[in-house]
Amino acid sequence: MSITEPRQTGDRVKSDVLSQRILIRDLTLSCSIGVSDEERARRQRLRINVELLVDYPPPVRDTITEVVDYGRLAKAVRNHCLGTTFRLLETLAEELSDVCFGFPPVSETRVRIEKLDRYADIGGIGVEIARRRRSGQA
Repeated sequence: MSITEPRQTGDRVKSDVLSQRILIRDLTLSCSIGVSDEERARRQRLRINVELLVDYPPPVRDTITEVVDYGRLAKAVRNHCLGTTFRLLETLAEELSDVCFGFPPVSETRVRIEKLDRYADIGGIGVEIARRRRSGQA
C-alpha cells in the first residue's frame, strides 16, 4: 500500500491501547446549590465537565454493548444534578464521580464544576477533582 492510498476497511494498524477516555464537555444545568438558604432558593447555572478513563479493549463488533453508553452516562449525571440539592460544589463533584464509577469499565474520573453567574466579573468559579477506583473495587 502506498502512503497516498486509503487503508482498506478492516485493515487496522496493530497497536496497544494506552488509554481510552470518555468526555462530557460543557454540560450546562440550573441546579439548587449554595451554602446559604438564599443561594439555594434560586437555581444557579453550572457548567460540568467530566473526563473518564475506561478499561476495555477497542470495540470489535461495533456495538454499544462493548463500550460505556454515552447517552446513559450523560443522563445519569444530569439526573443526579437536577434531582438533589447541594451546599458545596465539592460534594456534588464527589457524588458525580461516584455516579460515573457506577459504570464498571470506569477506572478514573475527573470532574470539573463551575458556577457561571456567581460573580459578575468572573466567567466561572468552581472546583475540579480527580479520583481513581481502588483496585479490587467493582
